[in-house]
Amino acid sequence: MEEIKKQKTAKQLERYFKGAANHRRIDILLLVAQKEGIKVEDIADALDVNFKTISEHIRRLVQAGLVNKNYQGRQVAQTLSPYGKRFVEFIQTFQHS
Repeated sequence: MEEIKKQKTAKQLERYFKGAANHRRIDILLLVAQKEGIKVEDIADALDVNFKTISEHIRRLVQAGLVNKNYQGRQVAQTLSPYGKRFVEFIQTFQHS
């Protein structure tokens, strides 16, 4: 049976766009796409940005539904949500055009 996909409303789309509307968050999305399961500390080191700053950006990406947090003891691994993966594809389309 074919699944019927509902079209997103403008308000729903706004949530994703606002979530990614920052150069640091775009960098984080692209990095998580390359290294699924990357930890916050490793993101901060790779981007040479303060840990607390990265944590706040990740919180916003999670809130927007673009990144998932996977708790592993005291560590938290970041992965892209299905929408996060689509958003990265969208970003990469613009990067290469």
